[in-house]
Amino acid sequence: MNERVCERLKALRKIMEERGVQHYYITTADYHNSEYADDYFKEREFMSGFTGSNGNLLIESEKAGLWTDGRYFIQAEKELEGSEITLFRMAEEGVPTVTEYLEQNIQEGEILAFDGRTVAARLGRQMEAILEKKKGKVLYHLDFVDEIWTDRPSRKCNEVFALDEKICGKTVAQKLDMVRVAMSKKNCKNLVLSKMDDIMWLFNIRGKDVKCNPVALSYAIITEDNSYLFLQENAVTEKLKDWIAKQPVTLCDYERIMEFLQNQTWNGAVLLDNENISYAIYKLVKDSAEVVWGDNPTELLKSMKNEVELEMMREVYLKDSLVVCRFMKWMKENIGKIPMSELSAAEYMDNLRRETEGFLDLSFPTICGYKENAAMMHYQATEDNYKELEAESMLLIDCGGQYLGGTTDVTRTFALGPVTEVMKEHFTAVAMGMLRLLNGKFLYGCTGRNLDILARGPLWDRNIDYKCGTGHGIGYILNVHEGPQNVRWRFLEGMKEVPLEEGMVLSNEPGVYIEGSHGIRTENIMVTKRGEKNGDGQFMHFESLTFVPIDLDLIDTSIMEKKDIENLNRYHKEVYEKIAPLMTEEEASWLKEVTREVK
Repeated sequence: MNERVCERLKALRKIMEERGVQHYYITTADYHNSEYADDYFKEREFMSGFTGSNGNLLIESEKAGLWTDGRYFIQAEKELEGSEITLFRMAEEGVPTVTEYLEQNIQEGEILAFDGRTVAARLGRQMEAILEKKKGKVLYHLDFVDEIWTDRPSRKCNEVFALDEKICGKTVAQKLDMVRVAMSKKNCKNLVLSKMDDIMWLFNIRGKDVKCNPVALSYAIITEDNSYLFLQENAVTEKLKDWIAKQPVTLCDYERIMEFLQNQTWNGAVLLDNENISYAIYKLVKDSAEVVWGDNPTELLKSMKNEVELEMMREVYLKDSLVVCRFMKWMKENIGKIPMSELSAAEYMDNLRRETEGFLDLSFPTICGYKENAAMMHYQATEDNYKELEAESMLLIDCGGQYLGGTTDVTRTFALGPVTEVMKEHFTAVAMGMLRLLNGKFLYGCTGRNLDILARGPLWDRNIDYKCGTGHGIGYILNVHEGPQNVRWRFLEGMKEVPLEEGMVLSNEPGVYIEGSHGIRTENIMVTKRGEKNGDGQFMHFESLTFVPIDLDLIDTSIMEKKDIENLNRYHKEVYEKIAPLMTEEEASWLKEVTREVK
């Protein structure tokens, strides 16, 4: 039995009973709807024991449920065992969403409570509508978990620093002008931002308040004439104050955002992003202004990297690809000769990155899964739970770094010894799909939904699928997962879909995940480019930023079409041309062999 979780549920239900609350909802998010939250905000993990980066918990008087996506089904099932919490597999047939579940189960006159600072406005409004229909009530100023989390970590407050404009490509003033133009197209004179990576991008600053994401706890308000930046007082150094004083920005105290909004007199409508503003902020703004719903203009502007950013990223990805090549060489030459584990292999990779010029941090905790552990997409080895590596089967490693010049993400799967024919077939199909998408041409106006079939096709031909998207946006010295660009075949309520624009950087990561057996993922990062323009329209294509070999020990050319073999050989030729000049003579000789032409 998961005794600690059961005890916590019991304690929280006691508070619910005392306050007359029948349903209490806990998100994964912080006050800024971040994908990765600092330890202070991990209430859902504390209450459920589930450690994945996406999952929401509903606690009721006599039962509890956790909703998560396909990346975490296997992991959640294991971590929830013995906790009495029911797993709801999101997007699976017959599985209700949280709101559908509430609509079906809330009784007339009941109360739903949550911390409105951590619930997105869209979801909060939906819940509010359900409770009104049931003649019930939403209470959104309650943090019950804080009352029982006696050893809760303190909230992070680390130094915020400004980036050199030479590596940003645009000044703060230029970016503010771009945002105001976008606001005016929505007939809005005001914008409230709480999405931290958007704020970091807009003001050319970075922080250290979220592990692996160089962001600072912050809010921003943009009006026709002013811009207000809210930072934690202790995070602002004298150097940063001097820098901000030269920008068209008014510095404010993070702790006073709610008070500021409560007392603000708005001149014109306020633009809010339904997904990226909290329900609590929405409730304050709507009491004193007309609210216009729309995407944060910063999100789209940030996604289209300028030429300075792209040149910096190209340089960073060469250095990062060299790291992974050196890891591959070390792994192949030493497996079975020296002791290795998932933990030590991940640490070896991390140390190679730490020794690389410009390294700031990892972009996410390294995923290193051997054999069946790799079937859990976001598996994390721990000191208490890890596998030793042997000279057989496959190892999947998904990793990346934050550098002064870019954010990286790459996944490779390596043969450590003998593998089955099925594993080879699966690996080859994944490689075919990744390379087909990388080499795809498409007309401007296509979204990632139009292109997903290129990556998934070789797997669908074999009646195999992977329960996640194929690609996500990548930040620039920012979050490793960025929107609104993405590649996925199925869109759920609330997801964003935009045409792929020049300068958008995306991951390309098809995979196969066979529970109890093996997991395979091959991931390259690519940038969207303009191609030929003719009477049929503007054609687009991708440029690879990642240059790491695809393990030929796992390739079965007998199932590949001629074009797939050409794609592989052309890619490996480019890997050798880009990376060999950065290597020693002995390393370059090894790279020549592992990127050899196949037939």
